[in-house]
Amino acid sequence: MQVYTSLTILSLSATLIACSPSVAPPVSAAAPVPAAASVRLTAAQKAAIGKRIWQNESAGKVTGLTHWNDGEEFPSLGIGHFIWYPKGFNGRWTETFPEFVRYATARGHRLPAVAYAPDCPWPNKAAFQRDFNGPRLTGLRQWLATNVNVQTEFIAYKSRAALPKIMKAAPAAQRARIQANYNKVATTSNGIYALVDYVNFKGDGTNPRETYKGQGWGLMWVLMDMKNVPAGQPAAAEFAAAAKRCLDRRVRNSPPARGEKRWTPGWHNRCNGYARPF
Repeated sequence: MQVYTSLTILSLSATLIACSPSVAPPVSAAAPVPAAASVRLTAAQKAAIGKRIWQNESAGKVTGLTHWNDGEEFPSLGIGHFIWYPKGFNGRWTETFPEFVRYATARGHRLPAVAYAPDCPWPNKAAFQRDFNGPRLTGLRQWLATNVNVQTEFIAYKSRAALPKIMKAAPAAQRARIQANYNKVATTSNGIYALVDYVNFKGDGTNPRETYKGQGWGLMWVLMDMKNVPAGQPAAAEFAAAAKRCLDRRVRNSPPARGEKRWTPGWHNRCNGYARPF
């Protein structure tokens, strides 16, 4: 992956922190949470985060921008592998591709016509694969490959919007801890990247359907699981460790038929990246 200059990363850090509630002091359980703001990034900054997310999800390959995992009922699209459900399927995971389409369209982008279908037009993986090199999926991949910036903006915006939702959904006794841990993680460039990427990777943790045996694995659960460590790189490293603990617990609690253990090495590798400075 391309190595970015220290100046770019410092600029990225400053921009994201300026747009995030993470620079505020820890709040009490009753304190209000600032509303999420739209994140404004330069083209270079969007590329720095976008390329890393694309690398995480599909090794930076254009073919990975339209993908259907074995054993899943839906495709994953874009650099962030946004989920799109076929008609009649209502899974436990939060559907994000239609939300991305609305976000991009509202900002003046025009996606290929297939993206505006009310539901994913491919009912299963077999149909999806048959059409993989057809004009619909080929055109969609081409658009996604040339519009990485707006996908990165959407992912960053989702991360900013997550904290108020988390503070509302979390147990009252955990809210100050969550805010404090968020603030600690957000003091480094790789920590900010972790907060942006993890929401896209495993959600914000507020959807009660995204749990096994009453326990989740999204951002809220990771922030609650973190041990008390100093801000900076120790917090980024502990975020990575807590994320792996939450994902390991997910695998233990998951239905055996899903075979989720096979994903553990890739999940751990992604989380390990949160502890590495850019």
